[in-house]
Amino acid sequence: GNALYQVAYSIQSLRSAAGECRRIVGETIPSDIPGLLSITVREPLGVIAGIAPFNFPFVLAMNKVDKAIAAGNGFVLKPADETPISGLLIGEIYEKAGAPKGLLNVVPGDATTGSALVSHPDVRMICFTGSTRTGRRIAEAAAGGFKKTCLEMGGKSPLVVLADVDLDYAVDTAAFGIFNHQGQVCMASSRVVVEAPLYEEFCSKLAAKAETLKVGDPSEPDTVVGPLIDPEQCERIAATVDSAREAGARVLTGNSFDGSYFRPTVIADVTPAMQVYNEEMFGPVVCVSRADDSEHALALANTGHYGLSAAVLTSSVDHAMRFARELESGAVHVNATTSQCEPNVPFGGVKDSGLGREGGRYSIEDMTELKWITIQQGQRAYPF
Repeated sequence: GNALYQVAYSIQSLRSAAGECRRIVGETIPSDIPGLLSITVREPLGVIAGIAPFNFPFVLAMNKVDKAIAAGNGFVLKPADETPISGLLIGEIYEKAGAPKGLLNVVPGDATTGSALVSHPDVRMICFTGSTRTGRRIAEAAAGGFKKTCLEMGGKSPLVVLADVDLDYAVDTAAFGIFNHQGQVCMASSRVVVEAPLYEEFCSKLAAKAETLKVGDPSEPDTVVGPLIDPEQCERIAATVDSAREAGARVLTGNSFDGSYFRPTVIADVTPAMQVYNEEMFGPVVCVSRADDSEHALALANTGHYGLSAAVLTSSVDHAMRFARELESGAVHVNATTSQCEPNVPFGGVKDSGLGREGGRYSIEDMTELKWITIQQGQRAYPF
């Protein structure tokens, strides 16, 4: 299912990029100087490097490659260490489509390869999706050469459940938001903040739903939760959940694993003082926090270092508008999951979740240089 989603999304991403080719436009700017034509044009940067992650390796590489090439740039792609085949397949697709030799280069490798791309003097921009720790290192290295960056990094995305919503819908939304793709999604609803009147029943129902989700082979159609990227990830997640329990949180279900398969886990009574509240685990683990009222819910949702995606479930227009404006996040979704993206929207975060935006014309703006040009008609009268 995930593979089919990535293929379908990539087709839409390519169509979006193709449409942008004819929309890379400048403008005419009124000038105070007589006879002066003042215009802007957008020009390619040159060579852009892209570093893609393992969780959506095809989509998150393609949406960098296609926009960069649409903007007239060359591209060097480094796929994630764990998923090089997806990157090589993109190179093969462009080759078969007739791309000029050397326009797109795919260079599998580890962190050393990535560092070489970031530091290379011919690379004028780095597009990265991955952890905040790695993104920070890229930003520091890129600053030395005044290179552009677009960094889509970690998230601990809050889903706020206010007391005026349908409880079953809230449970279903939260479950999809965190257990889809085993929680290996940067926008996953890994934090749920629930207003007090619904809190205990929400926790019980979410835990009960988590226990019904099949964990197993992703090729089987009824499997919901497949394997994580490796067993070491499971060990790290389990240790973090154990630390939450020791700090006073309740583990309602899960926190067990077999090899790379981690059971859906629900942790209640999580507070901002706990490590688990702020740490991105990248697995099927959801932290639920109790809010006294909507004001407290907003404060809890905005607590933390990340700001990639957020959502609020409410039947109140006033609450919807307030949360939409005041949640500190690159995206806010009302009455739906935090885990959403489309090829033509501005995708990216604030705070430790990133810099810049990917998607449609927003990528084109980042991947071009804006140049101001003037043409003087007649002779200008200079003061000396």
